[in-house]
Amino acid sequence: MPPKAPAPLTDPWIVLIVTQPTGNAAVRMRVWREMRSRGAVILRDGAYLLPARPELSAAFAALAAAVVAAGGSAHVLHATADEAQNAEWRALFDRGAEYAELLAQIQQRAARAQQPLEAARAACREFEAQFAAIAATDYFGNAGSEQVAQALADWRAQIERRASPGEPRAQARSIERLKREDFQGRVWATRRGLWVDRVASAWLIRRFVDPRARFVWIARPDAKPKRAIGFDFDGAQFTHQPGRVTFEVLLASFGLDDDAALVRLGRVIHALDVGGVPVEEAAGIEAVLTGLRRQHGGDDAFLAAASHLFDACLAAFADAVAKENR
Repeated sequence: MPPKAPAPLTDPWIVLIVTQPTGNAAVRMRVWREMRSRGAVILRDGAYLLPARPELSAAFAALAAAVVAAGGSAHVLHATADEAQNAEWRALFDRGAEYAELLAQIQQRAARAQQPLEAARAACREFEAQFAAIAATDYFGNAGSEQVAQALADWRAQIERRASPGEPRAQARSIERLKREDFQGRVWATRRGLWVDRVASAWLIRRFVDPRARFVWIARPDAKPKRAIGFDFDGAQFTHQPGRVTFEVLLASFGLDDDAALVRLGRVIHALDVGGVPVEEAAGIEAVLTGLRRQHGGDDAFLAAASHLFDACLAAFADAVAKENR
């Protein structure tokens, strides 16, 4: 007989099933608070699901003991699921939407002009606490975590620059601010076969950094012309950094991250290029880019067509930002 195919790997789970005692509000509140703080999923009334981790198993056991001591019943079950069910359960713990909402709030607050320093510091601390609470229940990891961490680090650095202008500060995630006038009339090189991050970065360069930019589309990194400025490939001057895609690195490098509309467009590019925090407009923009690339085979033609799309997106995002700030 041929050997059996190995069973698909799935996660271990724990389920707490409780029947709470009547008339004991303290125990009910304890169960509610504990499940909420742990990020447990309610499968049905009195049935709570968490991934099987030592600290979570211990929390379930302690809670079950408290319910039984108060006159209720409780059972802690260890469970496994088939591949499809496991994927459904994992999806219940996806914190992407929570990270997206928090990121939007951070960026909106950080963009406020002339807010008092102490108020900004207090708001930043509050957002850091919210981030820690979400991350504590992000059991399977979400790329949005890195984006929120980066946004908080950037805002904290911005606050401290205002508090102590000119004071040098070591920032693990910092990016050197460059002068746009030092990058005029240059040749810029990136990989051929443009797609989201590269075509958006090329648009950004020509639109906001170097209006006379000339682009070279190369087959491999070592084909970059000697004096050309590389972007979006390993070893390039401008490329991905932790929590940032190339478009966002360019924003930070040239001081364009003060423009809330450009930052919002950067979130779209990030979501389409590497995932992470979901963005509502991303799917529609991706669909249009896909159609434009099919219509315009060459990279130069694709960039020219996509530039009109990015111009329109920027105008729409600028209007949305203006309405939010009224």
